[in-house]
Amino acid sequence: MNAPLPNGLEHWLSAPDDSPAPDWLLERRRAARTRLSARPLPHSKEEAWRYTSLKGLLEQQFTAIDEPLSALQPEDLDAVLIPGFDAHRVVLVNGRFAPELSALGELPAGARVGGLRDWLGRDPESLRSRLDATRGDSETFFALFNTAGLDDGLVVWLERGVMLEHPIELIHLSVGLDEPRVAQPRHLVHLEAGAQATLVERYVSLGESLYCTNAVMEVALGRDAVLKHERLQMESRNAFHLTGFYLVQDENSRYSGINIGLGARWARTDLNTRFRGEQAECVLQGLYLAGDGQLLDYHLDVEHAVPHCRSEENFKGLLTGQGRAVFDGRVLVAKDAQKSDAAMSNRNLMLSEQAEIDTKPQLEIYADDVKCSHGTTVGQIEPEMLFYLRSRGIDAVQARRMLCLGFAGEIIDRLGAEAVREHVAEAVGQRLA
Repeated sequence: MNAPLPNGLEHWLSAPDDSPAPDWLLERRRAARTRLSARPLPHSKEEAWRYTSLKGLLEQQFTAIDEPLSALQPEDLDAVLIPGFDAHRVVLVNGRFAPELSALGELPAGARVGGLRDWLGRDPESLRSRLDATRGDSETFFALFNTAGLDDGLVVWLERGVMLEHPIELIHLSVGLDEPRVAQPRHLVHLEAGAQATLVERYVSLGESLYCTNAVMEVALGRDAVLKHERLQMESRNAFHLTGFYLVQDENSRYSGINIGLGARWARTDLNTRFRGEQAECVLQGLYLAGDGQLLDYHLDVEHAVPHCRSEENFKGLLTGQGRAVFDGRVLVAKDAQKSDAAMSNRNLMLSEQAEIDTKPQLEIYADDVKCSHGTTVGQIEPEMLFYLRSRGIDAVQARRMLCLGFAGEIIDRLGAEAVREHVAEAVGQRLA
């Protein structure tokens, strides 16, 4: 019998375990729960949780979602779709794959995209060695929770050399229920040697209900594989959001990730990357906007374990009202990772005296022939720039908005599809109006 889970979280795993899980997965769930029961809750004396309290999260009585929501119709999606964005669409409603709302279209031979729960029912052994294969020692408290309640999510599996012409759009749609619920989707993205794809992952909601998302994504890139990955976190302003992202890259693979954070009351994003083959490249970029009542927390852990790899991290923040944000970035260069090239930057624009940012880029280097840099800035809008615009008849609010969009544009303009760029720019502009 398992020991009790930490206070305030027992009900997260209250749903009956009736999914078509094989024995090996049931054992992993039990093992995760056992490890959880032996671990204390993250607390402020831990460096990774120094600036972010769990108090608000633990005050909620979230319960696990025990049945799929089948009442939605395709037209109910209209409110959250991006006009003009052409993609293979996968929709999860409250963490459960919804095939009736998804539109995968025609995929090339060797490309398999679908729901994790369905996959476990049809071909569980094909996932056995891939699940948990990317996380290594980076096993966080809430990633363990995800494993203990693992039930559904997305599987993307591209065989050697397969290239997708259109992006895959993954929509996490949260719909308010009578009681606050927690969804724990688990995603596996595996690109074999030479495969290429673009994944646009969006977190959205119908209404402003209270809920929690605790997602984990595992990504493995084979030799010469290329993945462009865009994450748009636009949850309900009453939501709690947790993401654990784990990436491993083989030789000469390329990963480019853009993280947009605009929603949620409280959001924590952990991005963990590791090179296991030489000549690989990882670029992580991000834009977050936190206003009154919001805390957006980003943690990066980039590991150069082998030589001749390149990483770049560029995150920018806009803080308004009493908004709070945390940026904690760490680049580790191992002793044998000679000729590593790493650059980390975090720049923040404070738009009120009550806003707060805690930023801490770090380099931890054990090799002696590397090219590494890091830097951070925290500033305000230059009065001269504001005066310049106002002297040309632009009112103060519009001038401030223009300058902020110019600051954010460096990240927004890197989004691949014009429709997605316009969607994000409009959302940021509305928040600054």
